[in-house]
Amino acid sequence: MNFLAHIYLSGDEDLVKIGNLMADSIKGKKYRKYGPQIQKGIILHRAIDFYTDTHPVFKESSHRLSERYRHYSGIIVDIFYDHYLAANWKDYCDIPLEEYTIQFYELLKLNYEVLPSNVKNFLPYMIEQNWLLSYASIDGIQSVLNGMNKRTKLKSGMDQATDELKLHYDEFGNEFRQFFEDVQRFSDQKLEEISSEK
Repeated sequence: MNFLAHIYLSGDEDLVKIGNLMADSIKGKKYRKYGPQIQKGIILHRAIDFYTDTHPVFKESSHRLSERYRHYSGIIVDIFYDHYLAANWKDYCDIPLEEYTIQFYELLKLNYEVLPSNVKNFLPYMIEQNWLLSYASIDGIQSVLNGMNKRTKLKSGMDQATDELKLHYDEFGNEFRQFFEDVQRFSDQKLEEISSEK
């Protein structure tokens, strides 16, 4: 799952959303230095990632890309799935996506001091280019993939992946809907479990 899905799956608790967003930057047990709600978000993020990588429907989507993109195929599907969430946002949330993203950016600004340095580094670009809202369009996904390809020093070819998105748009969309129903249920249960352990 990419940024938007991780934030959405965090529920309504602000600091859980923050923890979930920054989780990839926190290695090993270093999450323990943060407050309980941020810890909860980091733990949830890790659980969602494991659940996603082992889910048969997600594997099916990844397999469609694996011959061309190899180990980058899962990363691409993460981005594709954020597209389907953004494009069909009204099916999942009563708050319009534009308003939701603005609220989240304000939340990040209010909690700026707790963010890891690399999140602080990309935050201005995230806000200025409105990454979360841009996922709703294929052009927005193209921009994300262009950036990811540059980060791999053009080795991944990820900037070409919108070809497959367009070619198999309905198949990826159906797989997203199947998967997202499961991951929502999993995330709700995991949040309850983590809360009861704290």
